[in-house]
Amino acid sequence: MIKEQIKTDTTDFLKQGNHEVLGVLRMTMSAILLKEKEKSYKTKEVQKDLEDDEVIGVLSSEIKKRKDAIALYEQGNRPELAKKEKQEIEILQKYLPEQLSQDDLKKLIEESISKVGAKEMKDMGRVMADLTLKVKGRADNAQISAIIKGILHG
Repeated sequence: MIKEQIKTDTTDFLKQGNHEVLGVLRMTMSAILLKEKEKSYKTKEVQKDLEDDEVIGVLSSEIKKRKDAIALYEQGNRPELAKKEKQEIEILQKYLPEQLSQDDLKKLIEESISKVGAKEMKDMGRVMADLTLKVKGRADNAQISAIIKGILHG
């Protein structure tokens, strides 16, 4: 469904002549197709479309790449390139599910901590594993990690 929406939007932006958005969507489709090929190669099955949760994973990965690039561009005193990456992130985020608020995320983390019985930092991996499926694409792992550390250290 998300993949189909990206395809449709690519066609629409091509007709409109919006090359900035078009470039981002084409790169995203390329990443999705690469993931599909990797999956079919690993499973030795006929290539199938990715499920929405897998597409969300690809989108999250693309956003993370751009966030890393922003940090490097800002470090290298290249604000114009950092701005371009931020615009690309905004485009990609339109295809992700609605992001969790800080309060909702904290609630889910606290539930997960009590569910796995986490008491100290060495239990963080179990908490992250429990949370991964619940928040996939709706929260940044760095943000989740920071909240867990705050609670377990707290």
